Amino acid sequence: MEYPTTFGGWVAFLLEMYGPQFVQGTITTLELALIGTILGCLLGFIVGIIQSLHVDRHASIVSRVVTKILKAVVAVYVEVFRGTPMMVQAMVIYYGSAQMFGLYFNTFAAGILVLSINTGAYMAESVRGAITGIDPGQLEGAYAIGFTHLQAMVRVIIPQAFRNLIPQIGNTFISAIKDTSVLNVISVTELYFIGRGITGTYYRFFETFFIISMIYLFLTFVTSRLLKLLERKLDGSKSYDLVVDDADTAQEVA
Repeated sequence: MEYPTTFGGWVAFLLEMYGPQFVQGTITTLELALIGTILGCLLGFIVGIIQSLHVDRHASIVSRVVTKILKAVVAVYVEVFRGTPMMVQAMVIYYGSAQMFGLYFNTFAAGILVLSINTGAYMAESVRGAITGIDPGQLEGAYAIGFTHLQAMVRVIIPQAFRNLIPQIGNTFISAIKDTSVLNVISVTELYFIGRGITGTYYRFFETFFIISMIYLFLTFVTSRLLKLLERKLDGSKSYDLVVDDADTAQEVA
């Protein structure tokens, strides 16, 4: 069998030989990034809400103690997972859990867990900032009409915070697409892992990872453009007409 002698020839050869593997690796990467981002954002919202809780001096002692414990636990969680590399987190969760506690994860499930926990730690700070950035008067108004703190958060604060967080969620998803490559250390068969396996056959590192990098670039480019389109849709039209009541206008003139 004759092998190619040019860069373009090797790229075409590898695509022909390993096209299905590249496609499968891309699908796995997208699945990991999407599921990890969704679960991570949900976790981030929960942690962010806990971080934004105020310890009410008029509440019962039990309520105050529970609130302080929850805030301390989530503070440690955020600090640990924001302050350590995701590669190390993957090794600890996958191999450490098996060695220390006898917990054996499927590699895909472990990858989802790592991405979700890591994403949740970063999203928590963004959620907390979005919540505290909303006018406190809205929360006070919700209390005034009889809402509990949970009801005020769910019906008033979180919808506004979510709208403000859409760009951050989009950036998190784009980062997750690239961060999936870290999961090769626990043998998750994502795009980078597939590429590493191919290089072990023909030792064409440059051509193989050129293909891999182009796939990553395509995924992130398309995702960023779709997110910008979504933001423009949510912003609405920039040209609009003010509707003025004729009766009010006549009264002002008079």
